[in-house]
Amino acid sequence: MQIETAIARSPSKLTIETIEIEDPRPGEILVKLVATGLCHTDISALEGILPTPMPMVLGHEGAGVVIKVGAGVSKVEVGDHVVMTYTYCGNCPSCVAHDHTYCHSLLQLNFDGNRRDGSSPLSKGIEKINGLFFGQSSFATYAICGERNIVKVPKDVPLEILGPLACGVQTGAGAAVNSLEIGLGATFVVFGAGTVGLSAVMGAKVAGAATIIAVDLSDDRLALARDLGATHTLNGKTQDVLTEIMKITGAGVEFSLDTTGNQEVMETALASTAPRGTCAWLAGVSPDMRVSVDPTFLLMGRKLRGIIEGDSHDATTFINRMIDWYREGRFPFDKLIRFYPFADIETAIRDSHTGETIKPVLKFA
Repeated sequence: MQIETAIARSPSKLTIETIEIEDPRPGEILVKLVATGLCHTDISALEGILPTPMPMVLGHEGAGVVIKVGAGVSKVEVGDHVVMTYTYCGNCPSCVAHDHTYCHSLLQLNFDGNRRDGSSPLSKGIEKINGLFFGQSSFATYAICGERNIVKVPKDVPLEILGPLACGVQTGAGAAVNSLEIGLGATFVVFGAGTVGLSAVMGAKVAGAATIIAVDLSDDRLALARDLGATHTLNGKTQDVLTEIMKITGAGVEFSLDTTGNQEVMETALASTAPRGTCAWLAGVSPDMRVSVDPTFLLMGRKLRGIIEGDSHDATTFINRMIDWYREGRFPFDKLIRFYPFADIETAIRDSHTGETIKPVLKFA
């Protein structure tokens, strides 16, 4: 079948092309895309920062309708509304322990763009196109995925808004709820008020945190953070963030989260934690970055940890949990979204880069 795709053929260069997609093999599912989120991971892969072979169809926050299933598929059926998330091997020690976001083959399976046997479901004539980015490659009108990374969602919620739940939103909200396990009355600060940071604000509010501090350089984003549940906001351009956090909390926060990947900010996030507090850093940092940590600072019971995909090890359960929060009016993640026609993907990338749009979502005709 012929499909329309955005192909990365060289760093920072996308072209809209018509190519071919295979029928689903055993265990695979064919999804017709309704919309897909645009994530900074897609942009980093496009720019050659991440280990992604080209030509590649990127995209990993796809939402659509199941069109066809391969032999042995039982999780979904034709006509189901679904979103597609990260994939994992299912066999390594992390997966056996049900810690799927820390799969030992995470990089290979999500960034190589191929099946385990090296094949791809996408081609253009005799040319192979890498087409399983995050097990989906959703910058396309149709995508192949597998049972491990497909999530059935209810049909009474607009499908076009649900794609971001599969990565950016679940990463932030999951960091607050699953990873840090923020509880009633807790103190929390998040550095960066993008999709992940603002989702963490909403997650912390749902969890019952009493003090939620958002830090960013944009007053507009900080205003949105207050609307979404932040009790305090700090602008890193005009305020001494660490001093202000200590004024608000006395001795620092119980939980801090960095979403920026900026070395100085990451160090500030750690410094903002109180004795026995926990600081978390998210994926997205440069692989050659080194951050200075004073061991004596950790001796007061402080903990430092990394987080991938918000510890959403059972993505089906957590994504549908967020949808329930949304229905209840407690998790208005749709306020982060701005829609773009798929043909305007370059505009969406530019607006994401400049900060004009928090979460671009590409809609298919």
